[in-house]
Amino acid sequence: MEKIILFSLALPILGFVLYMGVSAILKGFNAKNNNFLQEEKNEEEVNDSLKSTKNELSDELLKLSELFQSGTLTEEEFEKAKKRILED
Repeated sequence: MEKIILFSLALPILGFVLYMGVSAILKGFNAKNNNFLQEEKNEEEVNDSLKSTKNELSDELLKLSELFQSGTLTEEEFEKAKKRILED
């Protein structure tokens, strides 16, 4: 009789403890995976931002070069403008 009472109390408690442990482990894995995905997303955004900045910079330098080659800017004005663009 004592064994029946022991098993009827111990098995549900053991099952509950195992359930809680497994669910905690799975939540940890999910959080780690979500964190990894968020970091990848942030890296992609930074890379995209850098690419667009580089494209804007190269576009400005090309326009400046075209103005210099067409004779609209003097060499001194060209150098000043180029220096200002590269410093920003």
